[in-house]
Amino acid sequence: MKKVFEALRRLFVRPAASAAAVREALEQFRDPDADTLQLIRHLVAVLRPRKRRDGEAGSRYAAMLECLENDAGLCAAFRHHVVHFLASRRLVTFFTDSGILPGTGFFSEWWRIIGNHLLPEAPDERRLKDCLHVIFDRADDWRWLEAASTEQSRRLWNIIAPADELHGIDWRSIQEQMIDAVLLLAHRVSGLGVESELMRASPDFDDDTPRFIALSAEALEFATSLRQALDQPDSAADDGSQLLVIADQCRETLQRIRRRALTVGTSLHLSYILTRSEQSLERLHELVAILTGSRERSIHPEAIAGWAAFAHAAFLAENRRNSLGFYMTQLSRLLAVRVTENAARSGEHYICDTPADYRRMWRSAAGAGVLIGIMALLKIGVSGLHAPLFVEAFLFSMIYGLGFVAIFLLGMTVATKQPAMTAQTLAGLLGDLKPTRSADLERLVDVIAAVSRSQLAAIGGNVMVALPVAIAVGFALTWLHGAPVIATEKGAHLLADLDPLSWAIPHAAIAGFYLFLSGLISGYFDNRAAYADIGRRLGRLRWLQTLAGAERAGRIGSYIESRLGGIMGNFLFGCMLGSTGVIGTILGLPLDIRHIAFASANLGYALIGFEFSLAWQAFAWAALGVIAIGFTNLAVSFTLALRTAMGARRISFGHWSPVLRAIGRRLRQQPRSFLLPPRPGSNGETTGG
Repeated sequence: MKKVFEALRRLFVRPAASAAAVREALEQFRDPDADTLQLIRHLVAVLRPRKRRDGEAGSRYAAMLECLENDAGLCAAFRHHVVHFLASRRLVTFFTDSGILPGTGFFSEWWRIIGNHLLPEAPDERRLKDCLHVIFDRADDWRWLEAASTEQSRRLWNIIAPADELHGIDWRSIQEQMIDAVLLLAHRVSGLGVESELMRASPDFDDDTPRFIALSAEALEFATSLRQALDQPDSAADDGSQLLVIADQCRETLQRIRRRALTVGTSLHLSYILTRSEQSLERLHELVAILTGSRERSIHPEAIAGWAAFAHAAFLAENRRNSLGFYMTQLSRLLAVRVTENAARSGEHYICDTPADYRRMWRSAAGAGVLIGIMALLKIGVSGLHAPLFVEAFLFSMIYGLGFVAIFLLGMTVATKQPAMTAQTLAGLLGDLKPTRSADLERLVDVIAAVSRSQLAAIGGNVMVALPVAIAVGFALTWLHGAPVIATEKGAHLLADLDPLSWAIPHAAIAGFYLFLSGLISGYFDNRAAYADIGRRLGRLRWLQTLAGAERAGRIGSYIESRLGGIMGNFLFGCMLGSTGVIGTILGLPLDIRHIAFASANLGYALIGFEFSLAWQAFAWAALGVIAIGFTNLAVSFTLALRTAMGARRISFGHWSPVLRAIGRRLRQQPRSFLLPPRPGSNGETTGG
């Protein structure tokens, strides 16, 4: 029925911008005195889809190309307007900055974008960069521009820049500015030769400094040769090969520093410099290829293809230049790989491959269950003090934060910490997966089965210990005091917090988000500790050497460096859990958290409050709430962590069907592998089927 209505709409509803409208917009280019900027802006408005999912933009674009290719007079008028428009604008910043991270740095650009949303910048129509914001004046124009095919872009620029018209005065102006852009890009990269951040990141960077100096000198020779060739068209010009060789050497140095940063850590500033410099070198390659290709008819198609690809990417980047979301996505990738790599290494410790690993997971989770039972009682006690809100938030945060740090330092496991860590490991496997190779699929399913049984062991250890510990502690304290340690009213409140139809599930989702954040925080501080050489610096503290001795101070520094990520991630996770409810009270919003391990402990204390006279239906309903809370904790944290890890690695995985079939096959053949580790002496997980 939907298809029938769509067909009727196409028959009886006239499109807002048909081929006739495109032709009409193009006909206005025949007027040599018309304002070219307004002509182009009107043409773009005709091409622009009225709705985001309007698929007619491509057909209108094709209609425009057909009109120009089939009408020589119109094509010449269109070309004259566009080429003269480009030649009369300042193009250097368009060539050197569009699609490249700005030199102002992270926070300055962040504030510029926010300021532009509050008070838009006044465009300088003498600059092509600003004109693009006048022409593509919708924030989502990049969507339909991105949909334009490579072939369509090449056809358009073949119309604008045919080989036999590249020697006119307008093209000379464009080429001169392109040469200036090559010089500026080379000078920008050459300045890295004295960049202290790179010297710090690479001890041997001084040996590569001559490469960066030579880049600037070679770019100057290339520019001089090309300008002479423009003045004397019959003379030979530098083909740019030597300049590109030096540029490749500089890129090799930057890539080596980036690889080293994956091992020893990085900073936002270093990642920013490396990314901006690599983008500048890539732009240098593009411009040199366009300049040299435009002089030789034999490789003119290659030059047109290069220009079309460059212009398309630059137009998209300029349209998204003021998008805070796009900018934050770019920047998140600068550190995300290093941060998630740290989390991936941590995630490997949460996966049980052998029976010994499985038993160790149960023991570590059970130990955490004991501490969680005690932490839950402390929180109940603090809530009974009715302290001022700030004091209550501080005490809650310390109970959670210091408790989680103690669990981490004692080598114990909190079940919900696993998904955020193991997701990084799975993302790495998905990135390398070839769905057509059964060995890759079996390896992935092996890891998924190991993650499943590890997660179940951790949950079982936490819940099956926290609940009886809470009952035992509550019973012992009641016996010592001669009165219930948990009042009936408090027990009823604890049960209400576990109601699956209350705010328990949204609150569990908030806790899941915090679990995801804690994984990133751990990765960030692991990275920071390695990059800043925290261990050796702590070991050099005079007061620490005085107290512990030089050798022991060094060991303390190494110990803290190796665990800084875990300490900070767990402590700040505890602070987030402890302060959310108080923040919700201050703001008058229903904000709070629910965590499966604490929910199970609270269920035990609720039983103490009711002196075990709770109806079995109420107990079962609360137990269902605990299960729902746990599922939400795990699902939210795992989904966010997997998405972040795949985004950091720029993995776009679209082959879920083979993976799901492989998992289903393993469930039918070896359901035990998702619950228990392989038996000693078995040949791994796979069955060979």
